[in-house]
Amino acid sequence: MSNSCDETKCNGDCASCGGDGVTVTLTLDDDTTVECAIVGIFDAADKEYIALLPLDENGQNSDGEVYLYRYAADASGMPQLENIESDEEYEIASEAFDELLDSMEYDELVPEDELN
Repeated sequence: MSNSCDETKCNGDCASCGGDGVTVTLTLDDDTTVECAIVGIFDAADKEYIALLPLDENGQNSDGEVYLYRYAADASGMPQLENIESDEEYEIASEAFDELLDSMEYDELVPEDELN
């Protein structure tokens, strides 16, 4: 799974950044499906997680809700998502995601030549 979307400029509307961002279709417990844009894959506590932005029928997210899942790839490279079961693990993943967002905002605010 790759993402050609520039997450640092994401405003919740995938069409705004070219519309080529990779999406994932989730099937929820009640068998409804939700199309989600990939915000990012990140590490926390020696595990990988993925942040997904649920999109409406127009390809937008108006409420800012983000789904966090444990992320891994199987032997053939296919992505695997697992629910985060404990509050403690969710808190670790959530804090790491907040740090990721903070770094994205910092990178957007600081000119690239000042980052080096």
